[in-house]
Amino acid sequence: MSEQSTPEGVDIAGQTIAVLGGTGDQGRGLARRFALAGQTVIIGSRSADRAASVAKELVDAEDARVDVRGLDNAAAAAEGDIVIVAVPWEGHRDLLAGLADELADKIVVDCVNPLGFDKRGPFALDVPEGSAAQQAAEVLPRSRVTAAFHHVSAVVLLDPEVSEVELDVLVLGEDRAATDVVRALADLIPGVRGVFGGRLRNAHQVEALTANLIAVNRRYKTHAGVRVTGL
Repeated sequence: MSEQSTPEGVDIAGQTIAVLGGTGDQGRGLARRFALAGQTVIIGSRSADRAASVAKELVDAEDARVDVRGLDNAAAAAEGDIVIVAVPWEGHRDLLAGLADELADKIVVDCVNPLGFDKRGPFALDVPEGSAAQQAAEVLPRSRVTAAFHHVSAVVLLDPEVSEVELDVLVLGEDRAATDVVRALADLIPGVRGVFGGRLRNAHQVEALTANLIAVNRRYKTHAGVRVTGL
C-alpha cells in the first residue's frame, strides 16, 4: 500500500460530509467509507424519505458504529461542511444551480462522469463547459469547486470484505487549500491516496478515463482503479 498523502496541517476531523445523490451506488459507497472513518455523513436525495431509508440501511449494516443521516438534497447541502456531488449527469446542472445559496463558500467535490453508452460500449460525452467539474464551477461561482473520486468502484466501496481500497484519487481544482482538504478526505479511506491532478481545465480527461476503466473492467471482469507511480 502506498503511503497516505494528507497535506501537513490539514485536519478534517469533525467536519460533516454531505453526499448529494447519496442513494445511488457511488454515493452510498463513499458515504459508507467516510462514515467508517469516523466522519458524520449526510446522505442527500430528491426524496428525504429515500435518503433516510438508505442511511438507516448503512447504520444497520455497520451495527450502529457510524453516524449517517438522510435528508433531501437541499437540506444535506446546507448542513454539509464538505459536499460531494454524486448525482446522475442528466440532472447535474439543474440540481447545482438550484443549490447555489446552500453551497456558497463550501468545498464542493464533483465526481460526476458525463458518459454515454451504446452497443460499442461506454464513451465520454461532450460538455459545453469542458467537463462536469467546470460546469459545476460555472453554476456555483461562490463555491470552492474541486473534482475527485471519479475512478472509485462503487462495488468495491460497498463490499464489506474489502478493507483496503487500493488506488489513487486524482484531485483537481483552482483553490489549492481546497484540493488539500479533498486529498485528506480521500486519505480517510484505507488504501486510498489523494493526489493533486491539476486545475479544473484538466478535469475532462479524468472524467473521460472512466469510460476506459469500465471497458477494462468488462474485459477482465475486475474493478480496476488508477495508481500514479513515482510519488
